[in-house]
Formats: sequence, structure tokens, C-alpha cells
Amino acid sequence: MKQPKLVYANARGEVMNHHRYLPTGRTGAYLTDIEPAEWIPLPKGATLAWLPGTRVIGVRPDTGEMVQLEGDTYAVGALLPQGFTRLYLPGYVKRSRDAEPLPLFGYTAVGWLDGEFVVAADATDNPDLWDPSAIADGEVEAAVERILAEHPENRLYAHLSHCALGYGCLTAKNTFLGRLEGALPISSTCNAACVGCISEQPDDAPFPSPQVRLNFRPTVDELVDVMMTHIRRNPQGIVSFGQGCEGEPATRWPDIVQSIRRVREQTSDGYININTNGGLTRPLQAIVDAGLDLMRVSIISALPDHYNAYYKPRGYGVENVAATLRYAAEQGVYTSINYLVFPGVTDREEEVEAMVEFLRDTGVRLVQMRNLNIDPEYYMERIPAQRGELLGMKQVMDIFRSECPGLDVGSYTHVPPVRRK
Repeated sequence: MKQPKLVYANARGEVMNHHRYLPTGRTGAYLTDIEPAEWIPLPKGATLAWLPGTRVIGVRPDTGEMVQLEGDTYAVGALLPQGFTRLYLPGYVKRSRDAEPLPLFGYTAVGWLDGEFVVAADATDNPDLWDPSAIADGEVEAAVERILAEHPENRLYAHLSHCALGYGCLTAKNTFLGRLEGALPISSTCNAACVGCISEQPDDAPFPSPQVRLNFRPTVDELVDVMMTHIRRNPQGIVSFGQGCEGEPATRWPDIVQSIRRVREQTSDGYININTNGGLTRPLQAIVDAGLDLMRVSIISALPDHYNAYYKPRGYGVENVAATLRYAAEQGVYTSINYLVFPGVTDREEEVEAMVEFLRDTGVRLVQMRNLNIDPEYYMERIPAQRGELLGMKQVMDIFRSECPGLDVGSYTHVPPVRRK
């Protein structure tokens, strides 16, 4: 099979390809070549980004020797849409030890083959449902204008209009278009201080948050208005508490409970979901009992030292997360994990073994593979040293499927095969 050519950026950020060298990838701190079968065409909706402060590393095809490009050349990464799991990071080294951390994105190795870009990734789920290029900007703008006119007093719609038009958030766009999964941000506070939080970073953080966090408390009336509007337009749709523009939704559990009950008094249509860190077990049990259909819990590791280093949880641990998932599964809620994955860490032997045990213990139905958006050096300096054998990202997914019968592996929230009774 043919190998792609190395891709790099010049000082103006223009993406070029190198006719002599092959690309490398990174897995954790290690540079490696990439097998031809691990490349796929650049997906629709993906974008390319140059990595400032880096030097790109290529491979001489005749000798296999790794070569650092000189001059004003920089590494390039692809930012993948939902549906695709990153197998390798771009192959690069930082220009200096004090180089600024990279912005909070999930960079994937990219190359050039037969006149098109290719990426080191796996097509893990159906990308068509969450293809951002399938929705025309004019369609979103018209929908936002219409919904804001119909719900002029609802601050939640006003907030989500900025998410849809300013940030390009696909879930926010869905809320106005009445498709798939709609957004219900509710909380400005959190019981964790995640290293890679995309909506709030401390004042001394070396990089800004790419999103601004919700700065008001939506009322139950506002929440029910959004929920019922979405479900009436899409009886099989999903409405989701817990979005990237907020903290932990379960900190406002009484209002979530009341909102769910009021919706379920009016309709049995639609699916009500919560995206949560799972740490507030008793409040989340109350939310389950109110009539929750789906629960997705964010997790980066089932190993307590790694989990704590990344999430910096306040008053809970991974054992509380497991208890939350067990209770929800026992009550018939379709449970999944939002698994923040990173090549060279997630695919370490000890990580995989711990996660398989966690999945079996909690009865999780779906693993949503989510590429961790963070500077690689910044992340790895803050978590415990990885020790076990590297298995590879594809093998991680194969192990989950073989070791956890009935488990699905995907990239985003799925409607359950059978509705909760």
C-alpha cells in the first residue's frame, strides 16, 4: 500500500506537502511511523490547523530515519468531526521547552496521498448525522431568527443563539433546527476543575477557554419551553442537560427534576438525557427517578490517580461515578460514557484493564470515544507516568467489544433500542 507524504505549514500558516518525506505520528511522548492501513481520507467537516511553536518530524522512505525539518516549518494537525477516533497525534517536537501550550483542540496526524489529505483515524460511528457541513449557515441563521421571535423572553434561546452562530456548536444548531440532540445548559458552577475544561480556566492558565460559560440561571419555565419545543418538532429527538458551555448540571438537580416531571406530564415523546461527571450520586439518583431516559458520564480513566489528576474532583472520586452509573443502569436508564481518549495514554495496558473492569461493573451500554482536546505536553506533565505496554487505539476498541458483551462503541449519544418503561 502507498504511504502518504509529509504535510507541514510555513510561517504564514499555509499548508504544504513534502515530496521526499513520509509523515510521522505521536503516541504519547513517542514518535512513530504510521502503517498505510491506518490512514483514511480527510472526513467531511474536518479542518486543518497548524501547530505554532513546533517543528515537524518526517521519515526518509529509503532508510526509515526520522528527520526534523528546518527553517520556518511547523506541524499540521486535523481537527476531526464527531464519528472519528484519532489514532495518532501529528509527529512534532516543540521548538523550545518554554513554548506556549497549543490551543485546546484534538490534533490528529495528517498526510497527503493521491491528491487529497488523509488522517490517521478510525471511522467509529456514522458521521453523517453529525456532519457540520451538511447544515447550511443560512438555514441556521433563519432558524435562530424564527425561534428567537417566537420565544422572545427565553434567555436560554438567546444564549444558545450565540453558541450556534458564534461558536458553530452543532448541538446548539440542532436546538434551533429541531433535529437530533438539543442543548439544555443549566449550571454555571462545577464540582470539578478539569485540566482541559473548555468553558472555564483559572486566571493563570497558559491558554484561554475557547468558550464562555453560561452566566445566568435558566428557570424551570425556560427549560421546559426549550424541551417541549424540541420534542414537539422531533418526537424521537433528544434534549440534553450538560453542555460544553456550562459546569456540572447536577449542581442544579432540583430544577432538573422539576423540569423532567413537567415535561413528562405533557408527553412521553422524546428522550431526556444528562451529560454529567457523575460525581453527585444522590442528586443524580433523584434525576433518574424523575424520568431520565439517557445518561452520559464523562470520564478519562478508571484509575483513581489518573482520574483525580485530570478532573481535580471536589468531594467525590471515581467510585462515586461508578455508583451513579450502576444505579442508573439498574433503573433502566440507557447509560454511556463520554470517554476522553488520547493515543499513548488511553491505550496503555493498565488503562485498558481498569476500564474493562469499570464497564463490566457499571453495566454501561455505550462507549463514546471522544478525542481529548489539549496540548499533549501539558496533559502528560499533569497525569501519572504511564507504565504498561502500548496496545494501539484500534485494539482498545476491539478489546472493549470482545471483553464486554453487548457493549456498543461509537462517538455520540444514541437513542436506546428499547424505551425505558
